[in-house]
Amino acid sequence: MSSSYNEREVLKLLQSESTQRKGFEMIVKQYSEQLYWQIRRMVLSHEDANDLLQNTFIKAWINIDYFRGDAKLSTWLYRIALNECLTFLNRQRSMNAISIDSEDVTLLQRLESDSYFSGDKAQLALQQALLTLPEKQRMVFNLKYFQEMKYEEMSEVFGTSVGALKASYHHAVKKIEKFLEENI
Repeated sequence: MSSSYNEREVLKLLQSESTQRKGFEMIVKQYSEQLYWQIRRMVLSHEDANDLLQNTFIKAWINIDYFRGDAKLSTWLYRIALNECLTFLNRQRSMNAISIDSEDVTLLQRLESDSYFSGDKAQLALQQALLTLPEKQRMVFNLKYFQEMKYEEMSEVFGTSVGALKASYHHAVKKIEKFLEENI
């Protein structure tokens, strides 16, 4: 994140039609990379992640006038991005008319063949383990483990209790540990 980014100043820029575009450009610059990686961890493909990131910012731009400031901008953007991921993954499943297990195999094959994936065997094993998780549990794990997001902020993103998120993360960690023990 940029050290010169000030959310209050950006929110002021967003309130005026004459400065709204500048404020939004600051948002895009500030959050593009972290949103990209959050999306990429869900869909695994670089091309799909780029498309979903673009869709996230398009939806944010279209709906920027509805942002009330009840939550942080990052929380609002994460919610849009996570909804985009869920919609994308559900659409892929229904278009392919295949089981969840087959979809996960397809995602993993796409990751392995992705020229942008530079991971080693351990990273590939972690991705395989993550694919065994239900989508929302995978999202919770990704936000907590990779983004180090606080449970309180995740609670705003998911609209659920901190306790439920802690339990979800705990179960995800146990499933990942079990998968790695059995497969490495």
